[in-house]
Amino acid sequence: MIDAINNIDTFADKEEDVVGRVYEYFLGKSAASEGKLGGEFYTPKCVVNLIAEMIEPYKGKIYDPCCGSGGMFVQSLKFVQSHHGNTKDISVYGQEFTATTYKLAKMNLAVRGLSANLGDVPADSFFKDQHP
Repeated sequence: MIDAINNIDTFADKEEDVVGRVYEYFLGKSAASEGKLGGEFYTPKCVVNLIAEMIEPYKGKIYDPCCGSGGMFVQSLKFVQSHHGNTKDISVYGQEFTATTYKLAKMNLAVRGLSANLGDVPADSFFKDQHP
């Protein structure tokens, strides 16, 4: 199985984020099967797309105090790319309380080659703000 996955050409189509789409698919399936536990929510991609279009993050800082798996960051950078902006004009900052989701966010950004400051540890942005 590892060899089969390793041989997939994820860069064949520059317009298509194959790894990202697979990641989002499984994340969505996981969120749907888990439900809303302890105040945790999964924001659907269509809602994240709408928010990115509304805030028009062409340049500057993007901060999400409860970033979840990092979908807002990914979509914001896709917005910049689709409008022929420079992704180096964006700084990404966020925080996530749940340790597993914090790791998912780091992985989500890493598989897309995006760097971000998500704080040193998973933490609640109300009680341990790592980006004052």
